[in-house]
Formats: sequence, C-alpha cells, structure tokens
Amino acid sequence: MNRSHDKLHSAGLPLSLLTAGATAPSVTVGSRRWFLQAGLAGCSALAAANGLRTAHANPGPLPGSNRKSVILFWLSGGPSHIDMWDPKPDAPAEIRGPFSTISTRLPGVSFCEHLPLQASIADKLSIIRSVDCTASNHTPITMQAGNPLARRTDNGRDGDGYPSMGSVVAKFRGPNDPELPAFVGLAPSWKADVWESGQMGMNHAPVNGLELAGKFALPAGIQLDRLSNREQLRQEFDRLRRDIDLTETLDRATRYQRQAFEMTVSGKVEKAFNLNDEPAALRDAYGRESIGEKGLLARRLVEAGVTFVLVSGRWGYFDHHGDNVPPWGGIEKGLKPILPTVDKVLHTLIRDLEERGLLDSTLILMLGEFGRSPVMTADAGRNHWTNVMSMIAAGGGLKHGQVVGSTDARGYGVKDGLVRPQDLAATVFRTLDIDLNSHWINPQGRPTPIVTEGGRPIPELV
Repeated sequence: MNRSHDKLHSAGLPLSLLTAGATAPSVTVGSRRWFLQAGLAGCSALAAANGLRTAHANPGPLPGSNRKSVILFWLSGGPSHIDMWDPKPDAPAEIRGPFSTISTRLPGVSFCEHLPLQASIADKLSIIRSVDCTASNHTPITMQAGNPLARRTDNGRDGDGYPSMGSVVAKFRGPNDPELPAFVGLAPSWKADVWESGQMGMNHAPVNGLELAGKFALPAGIQLDRLSNREQLRQEFDRLRRDIDLTETLDRATRYQRQAFEMTVSGKVEKAFNLNDEPAALRDAYGRESIGEKGLLARRLVEAGVTFVLVSGRWGYFDHHGDNVPPWGGIEKGLKPILPTVDKVLHTLIRDLEERGLLDSTLILMLGEFGRSPVMTADAGRNHWTNVMSMIAAGGGLKHGQVVGSTDARGYGVKDGLVRPQDLAATVFRTLDIDLNSHWINPQGRPTPIVTEGGRPIPELV
C-alpha cells in the first residue's frame, strides 16, 4: 500500500483461484503440518466463528428470522459514476463519454447501456449518486471502514487504527452459525482490496476465503465419507499428532484449535465452498469469471451462516486512466468489457436471494473507493475523482426502487442528498441490529465509537 500509483499499476496481479475456466473450488490441503499451522494462524477466525466472549466480545449468532447478512462487492480501482449509474447524456462529449444510456424500471432514471440487467431490476435497487469520498484514497480503507477518519497516510499508520465495517460486525454481532466465521473476504489481492480489523484486534479480522479451504480442511488422507466412523477419525487425528514436529502440538492447543477440528468434521465450510452443488445454468447466470464465481460463493456463505462477505473480482480493474495506461486501459477498451460481468452478478444474486427467501435479510452493496473525473483524458480514460461517486444498495429489508441524491449537470460534485462514509456504516450496522452507540476499546484503553463524525443511517433507505 506504500508503493506509488504507477508501481501498483505495473506490479501485476495474482491470479484468482476463481478465474474464468478454473475448476470450482473444493476443500483440499497440502501437508499435515500445513494444516495445523494454517489452523493456528486462523485462530482469530475460529474465535469469531464460535462466538467466544470477552468483556467486549460479540453477542453471538441470532437464530431463525434474525439471521442477517451483508455482501459487499468491492469494485477495486474506482468505478466511473458517469459511465455506469449516473450518466450525463446532455453533457458535452468529453464528459458524457462513449456510452449511450438506457431506460430502467424506474421512470426517468437511466443507466449506461451496458447494464441492461441491472436496469431491468432498478425497482429493487437504491442508486446512491451522492456519495462523498473526499476522505478516500486509492485503497479500500475509508469506504470499507465507513469512516472518514480511517485514511491512507503512507506513514505506517494507515487507517489510524480504525477497523473495517466487517470487523465491527464480527465483534458486535458475530456469525449466524457458530461453526463458520463472521467475516470472510473473497479477494485475489488481499492487502490492496481488503481492509482488516485495525486496532480492534485479530480476533475480529476477516478470514481469507480463498485460503479458507486450506485452513479448515481435513488433513491429507482423511476423507469426508469416512467421518461417520468416529473411532477411525480419532485414530487418524492421533496419527496426525505423531507426525507433527512443532513444539506447540495439539496436546497443548487451546480450545480454539480444538474447535477447528469440530468445524472441519461438520463439513459446513467445505459444503459452502463447493460450487459443484450448484446447477450449471445458475453458475452461467452468475458468470464463470472471477466476480461471478465469487458472487455465487458469497450467496452460499451467507446462506451457510457467514454474516459479512466482501467480494472483489480483481485488484484495481476499475482504474481506467486511458488506453495506453496499463494494465486496465480506458473507458471503451477497459471498462466496457467488464461491465457485463458486474451486471450479471448483481442481477443474478438479487434474483437468487429473492427465490430463496433471503433477500430481505441480506444487504447487498456495490461500490469502490471513489468515482472518476467528469472530463475524459486525452487517452480515452478518466482519472481519480474523490468529489463524488455512485454506489448501489439492495435487499436487507430496506426501502428501494429509488435514486438517492444527485450530482450537478456535469457530474463534478454532490448537488443534494449527501451520503458520507459514516452514513454507510451506520446503515450497515442498523440493518444488522448493532447498537449505533457501541464502542470498542483501543490499545490505549480509550472507548472508540463504531460510528464516527455524526454518522446516521441513510434516511431514504430506512
């Protein structure tokens, strides 16, 4: 995160485990030693997953109709508001960009022509066109924290200790199923696209979902279809103990590590990650590329009992400065090819959750770190724009079928209906029944509010 913007562009991107054409993820591991080491490293996830309580621990999962979740799609790089959800068809060409507009299910509301599926369900969306991102930078910190005090500083104190919204949820609500983590990230570039728990501590940090299978899978040689034989399972674990040469063996493991085996035996993590259980037609509808497969995984995770899931398709792929600026290009050559993937995954997820009776209990958010400059660059792209951005909200039992706020005629700034990062956080926490007056204790012993700077739930949604 301390590298320059140009170096970030040229650094390349680790391939996702769920890229197009990849085999659906399943639970596999390497060596037995790796299993235990990963399990020990994942203690924070286990603590959250099992609702373990301290003086400030989460209150634990809630049963039945009280199960609520959030899926946040992170459009890494900064999606262009004008070329997606806030088009300016009457503006000069250098502002309106290369795309035409289409009507939506909401009278008088238009989207970019490359978002037809979202346009067809606009009555189920809240299109928020007035998000203040002036505190944000080219990182996930501010918007994922829902906090203007959490910023990139490049001085070793990024975020100033403030946690992400997902970590707050992990602490104050916990998982919907005690055998699953509360907060899971599905991102191929973790440090660039996932903000973690800050000074709130590792007990509330997100679990890396693309490594989750390795953390909670069965050791090599132990098959799920053999787990009905509990004596055989005991013998297998005894053999595992003998094979491990770590000084801290299972005999001295805390209850967190011991519970890892129970989590593994339950098979819930493995089942949640097995996309082969899904019909081929549904997988096609989500999309077989990175964000589509992760969107389907997110649905399976919240259905299984995870409370907060963060999805990033690829690192930085909405950072469209221009056709000659690698690796993502400009608006026509860079943004246009990926818009259908974003269109499909949101449309299919909403329909899928609705059919399963989960839409009202699952808040869906789609946003990035900022918008993009109203005036096109000479290289057919747009630069960073922190004045304003657009985002989408759906589900969660909130009010939808509306546009919230607006920008001026050229998309330079907020005209009305200002929505701040802290308002987003307050909306998320209220949706999950978390007391907005809650505090956590920082390492200096000071109570720190989960909602800062006068944040309040977005009035139009609640």
